[in-house]
Amino acid sequence: MNLPYDISSTLELLSSNNYVADRSLATAVYLSLNLSRPLLLEGEAGVGKTEVAKVLAAAMGRKFIRLQCYEGLDVSSAVYEWDYSRQMIEIRLAEAEGVTDRNSLAKDIYSRKFLIARPLLQALTAAEQGAPVLLIDEIDRADEPFEAYLLEILSEFQITIPEFGAVKASEPPVVIITSNRTREIHDALKRRCFYHWVDYPDVERELAILAVKAPRAKGQLAQQIVGFVQRLRDQDLYKVPGVAETIDWAHALIQIDVVDLRPSIVNDTLGVLLKYQDDVEKIRGHEASRILSSIQVAAGMWGVKNEQFQPFCTGYQQSVRS
Repeated sequence: MNLPYDISSTLELLSSNNYVADRSLATAVYLSLNLSRPLLLEGEAGVGKTEVAKVLAAAMGRKFIRLQCYEGLDVSSAVYEWDYSRQMIEIRLAEAEGVTDRNSLAKDIYSRKFLIARPLLQALTAAEQGAPVLLIDEIDRADEPFEAYLLEILSEFQITIPEFGAVKASEPPVVIITSNRTREIHDALKRRCFYHWVDYPDVERELAILAVKAPRAKGQLAQQIVGFVQRLRDQDLYKVPGVAETIDWAHALIQIDVVDLRPSIVNDTLGVLLKYQDDVEKIRGHEASRILSSIQVAAGMWGVKNEQFQPFCTGYQQSVRS
């Protein structure tokens, strides 16, 4: 599939695979695709950063390659390593055949056929459907030396292997890098990327996301779910719920046949939304009932029309943030 030709077509590309993006994110994706620059997406966990790469690969029919970063990630796991067992067999066979030219032997055992390509090297190999989509996920979890190693790849789309030489992509891959900002990323890496901060969605967009990702949560239930989560994000919690938790909560409530939120149901299912016991204890009981009561009033439980729910939540957000 060809690259999107403008921002609107980028929005359509993302929405065709059920990703509800705002225009600013679509602009960043469009520029990254058409100018062949890596895109660094930062934001809290669960706001949909990783999903951008998955959706682009699916929508464009490209191969999807993921490198999950972690502390201690090294070249042999992320880039390449030599197939030492096959190399040893080759050496033994050469000795048995009486080969004595060490230079020739060394050149042979360090050829491409003995090279095991890991995700970063795989991403430099174009397939029939085009250059792959490379996701470097949670770069903030990797060590700083690994960041430095990435600089050549992100600027030149090539990898230099000392025994072999430079391997350069014939067509630059689509590169999406994500960070939860557990530490600051070095400026040298940021300069090689376009940057976008993925924020929590507003009420309207989160309702749209829920309609796509959990379509069985409809009407009043969907409004209550989104309203409750939006209010939780204004609480002083260790980790507020992301969009992923909103979707998970919707699926959980549907699974237990909930059509209308009640305090007891909220208390029983808080573990789907909140991942720390201190946060659960802070919200469970009176606070959950208080939040739910205000949401229910806004949604029309006591005579207020459902259509008034959205402006109520929007107004609440604006008043809190101001």
